Amino acid sequence: MSVFLASTQIFPLPAEWVSFFYIICSALFIFGIKMLGKVQTAARGNTVSAVGMALAVIVTILDRQVFGAGKEAFLWLGVALAIGAAIGMLIAKKVKMTAMPEMVALLNGFGGLASFLVAWAEYARALGYPSIAQYLADNAAFNAGFFAVSTSLAVFIGGITFTGSVLAFLKLGEFVSGRPFLFPAQKLINLLLFVACVAGTVIFALNPEGAYAREIFYALMAISLLLGFTIVLPIGGGDMPVVISLLNSLSGMAACAAGFILMNNVLIVAGTLVGASGIVLTVIMAKAMNRSIGNILFSGFGAQGGAASKQSGGELKPISLEDAYYILESANNVVFIPGYGMAVAQAQHAVKELAGILEDNGAQVRFAIHPVAGRMPGHMNVLLAEADVPYEQLWEMAKINPTMPQVDVAIVIGANDVVNPAAADDPASPIYGMPIIKANEAKTVIVLKRGKGTGFSGLENQLFVLAHTRMLYGDAKNTLTQLVAQFKE
Repeated sequence: MSVFLASTQIFPLPAEWVSFFYIICSALFIFGIKMLGKVQTAARGNTVSAVGMALAVIVTILDRQVFGAGKEAFLWLGVALAIGAAIGMLIAKKVKMTAMPEMVALLNGFGGLASFLVAWAEYARALGYPSIAQYLADNAAFNAGFFAVSTSLAVFIGGITFTGSVLAFLKLGEFVSGRPFLFPAQKLINLLLFVACVAGTVIFALNPEGAYAREIFYALMAISLLLGFTIVLPIGGGDMPVVISLLNSLSGMAACAAGFILMNNVLIVAGTLVGASGIVLTVIMAKAMNRSIGNILFSGFGAQGGAASKQSGGELKPISLEDAYYILESANNVVFIPGYGMAVAQAQHAVKELAGILEDNGAQVRFAIHPVAGRMPGHMNVLLAEADVPYEQLWEMAKINPTMPQVDVAIVIGANDVVNPAAADDPASPIYGMPIIKANEAKTVIVLKRGKGTGFSGLENQLFVLAHTRMLYGDAKNTLTQLVAQFKE
């Protein structure tokens, strides 16, 4: 088959055709990312982007004349594509929606690892030539300095992305503790590792064929992998939405650098799109927490725990399932405020069922979505969309807060810090200034929690001790299912 393909007139693919198809791929990526911004078009956007990537792979195979490179190359390519496709299909079918944060983190890591390995492989291939200049003359169109910068950046950024994402995956999947872990001289060590990476990149770029260039490059590889681990180690699970967004951006930057190494336009464009959109989302998420990216990455927020600075002056008041039913049965305006607890309990379908029953009972039902609720950007939106909650019922924080005084019942499901009034009225609180959903302004608040634990910041929630707040303890899914049964009876 490879002989037949190599003998046809379209192999190798003409350069103008390659550029034309790469432009189409880039356009598909842009439109796909644009459509991902809305729930109604997200699935279609994912498909559009996937088609663009499939086309990019096919065109690249034709452009690089893989079919004419011999049976061995064709075999290895087929095996790699088959394994990758099988793993992708298995993940798509088997991974639960509640496990999406850790899966997104792991896929970010694989993206960084791919760029890391491409850079390593190209540098190793260049070492097989009499000189890097000779390698560039045969394989690329830029000078040795540019090649060295692109290679070292792909290794630097890709290594950090890989190990950082793997650790984020382990924390989110609760394979290791999700709490921040601070170690002695943490900031100094991270700073020294970062400076070493930057210095190694500069030295290697200035003289990629110097006496110790190879040793510097391999040291850069090792330090970048270590730095990714030490950066994410002191970050708690509650800050993971921002961290995942940042790692996603870094995976795009690494891919862009790999694109310059290979002189592949579509890889440069795709990497730039992912990198730019990821950093914009990172800034948006950080602003939603009213914290700087530096504070999120380096403060070890939540490591020590403790009580809120302002004394609550009250006690938690539990409520029975029956009393909760009577309150909801007479409510005309109900707002659900989901948090990470809903994801842990996998309660999104029970929430949807109860919401439907309340609507049938004549109540207006809405869902208040905080930008950083959960463990990844859009976590609550993803879970509620999976349960077929209508998009029109999902209200952003800024839109729903002015209406909270008219709400009869606010049902808080596993959310903690994103509804803590201390963020608004306690200047001594660590989360002071963080925008919250104003559940405290509702006429009645019912909080679904497993127990009396605190949120990721370690703070007692002042909302829980307000006079009009009642605590409904237990697994959220079971509790909601029992409430549904009460209505049906």
